[in-house]
Amino acid sequence: MNNNERLYKISEISYIAKVNKTKVWRYIRDNNISERSMKGNAKLYSEHTKDVIIKAFSSESVHLATETKADTSRILLEQIDILKGELERKNDQLDKMQSLLDQQQQLNLSTNRQNEKLLDTTTNNAPSQDDNP
Repeated sequence: MNNNERLYKISEISYIAKVNKTKVWRYIRDNNISERSMKGNAKLYSEHTKDVIIKAFSSESVHLATETKADTSRILLEQIDILKGELERKNDQLDKMQSLLDQQQQLNLSTNRQNEKLLDTTTNNAPSQDDNP
């Protein structure tokens, strides 16, 4: 995500589109549009998503349905890219976690071997009953 990208709340989008917030929310829900990020409980949407929603509520275009579908497809492709990136990060985290678990197991095995050696040494050096006067 571009750090300079402006993100919009549903209320801001509805104000710009001059429609009710509920209409914007329903449009987002019906078109399976997901937010770019969250700020508290508020869902934030990208500039492109805002433009798509505003276009959907404007009556300027005769080909609005076709454009909206194309825009929705573009949004879905963006979301797929975002999710792919998240999936790659999660896979990296799993790989690191597996490596740490392997290291922990090796350390435990090494510690157990050292403990066994210490036990063997102390049992072999322990005075027997015959050594007592």
